[in-house]
Amino acid sequence: MSNNLTETLLLVGAGKMAIEYAKVLQKLIIPFIVIGRGEESARNFTKITGVTPLLGGVAACLSTQQILARTAIVAVNVQELAPTVSLLLDHGVKRILVEKPAGLTAAQINDLAQKTKEQDAEVYVAYNRRFYASTKKALELIAKDGGVTSFNFEFTEWSSVIESNKNISDDVKENWFLANSSHVVDLAFFLGGKPKELQCYKAGQLTWHSAAAVFAGAGRSEKGALFSYQANWQAPGRWRVEVLTRRRRIILCPLEELYVQNLHSLEVVQVSLEDSFDKAFKPGFYEQTIAFLAVDKIASGLLPIGELADLASRIYAKISKNT
Repeated sequence: MSNNLTETLLLVGAGKMAIEYAKVLQKLIIPFIVIGRGEESARNFTKITGVTPLLGGVAACLSTQQILARTAIVAVNVQELAPTVSLLLDHGVKRILVEKPAGLTAAQINDLAQKTKEQDAEVYVAYNRRFYASTKKALELIAKDGGVTSFNFEFTEWSSVIESNKNISDDVKENWFLANSSHVVDLAFFLGGKPKELQCYKAGQLTWHSAAAVFAGAGRSEKGALFSYQANWQAPGRWRVEVLTRRRRIILCPLEELYVQNLHSLEVVQVSLEDSFDKAFKPGFYEQTIAFLAVDKIASGLLPIGELADLASRIYAKISKNT
């Protein structure tokens, strides 16, 4: 191995999400190298962060540049997430944080999980809502109250906005539940437990999403909590998670904020949060990045790619598809 090689952290991508990661890494004083593809996004990245990306893509840069990387953060578009992580694994990168949902389909995610296992690597999926200050406080209240007894959530999407967005490809729209709605569903199951039993119902379809337009279901989580969900992509709505304990109803709506309704009270009160990092950076990114880069290498709270592969094939496909 050449003595000129320097081990470093790779940040793959130069778009909006990569800029958010760069801001956190700079705050933490973590040296990193950015790999991008487009000149326009690279110029914007440099303008905002002061860092100049290498251009040409992952394969070209790792082949031509003297870079030794064992750790990487992947923040490219949805279609390129799985191929990019696969390339990094091929080049010996052993610890990777990839933007949600790590792949466009359950099959892609499963293949990536298998490759990660074969290469004895660690790949974590960046569901940053797990690291919101509101989530941290909700977990504290749940533990204080003796656990979750039930929970419900809504993942309604604004259909007309998505349909008219020319920057979102048709294949991403067709897999919109995994690409976008899974953000709130992951948070609900993170708080209340992954499904042990599940019954799902779907109805209708959209021009951009043929599988379904209306979703409902219920089940029991591994923590013993009963849960229900609904979403109507043809009607008004917003993301919402409610967790119930024996002492209170915990409400996240919007997800960055926390409200509680105490037992024997009709009043819903907003809870004060220690959320300075969520305000200074993209919410959840600061704590999520720290968890990934932890010195003891225990990525507390992060979702391993193997667990997502199981959820995507066993749970998410059942919720979102008419199959």
